[in-house]
Amino acid sequence: MVLLKKKGSRSAEIPTSSMADIAFLLLLFFLVATVIDVDTGIGLTLPEYLPPEEQEVVPLSKDRMAALLINENGDVLLNGEAIAIPQIKQNLIERIKSKIDLPANKKLVVSIKTDRKTNYNLYIQALDQVKGAYHEVWEEYSMANYGKKFDDLIPEESSLVREKIPISISIAEPEKI
Repeated sequence: MVLLKKKGSRSAEIPTSSMADIAFLLLLFFLVATVIDVDTGIGLTLPEYLPPEEQEVVPLSKDRMAALLINENGDVLLNGEAIAIPQIKQNLIERIKSKIDLPANKKLVVSIKTDRKTNYNLYIQALDQVKGAYHEVWEEYSMANYGKKFDDLIPEESSLVREKIPISISIAEPEKI
């Protein structure tokens, strides 16, 4: 008599022994391959802090200074007169041009002063207008003297233009009001 073996039922399991390893490798791959975007912020060179008793006060004549004030309400004053932010650039261009041929200690200084509660976006817009004014004067000067745009100048020529028309921006300490 021959006994027949009864066939056992198959189990319907999926082998998961290496599933954790695969998940870990995928996680590691995505961590290494992902590029994290980091905002660099505004490129400003800030002066070294000096206590008030060690600070040197240099007097400036009114014709050398352009005082730009921005209050918490968004009002912008240039030398005491109300002005819209887009008009800052055009007003400063003429003043910068008028001081091109003067020595370095007679050039225009733009002082930007804000209130502690001033909208940061307004401050950045005003700073962009001031820098834009200097860059536009650089463009005109380089076209007149070198016959090409400022960005197309060789390093020696661009440094001469920057030396002739230096960016002089004073960022004043915000006031507590």
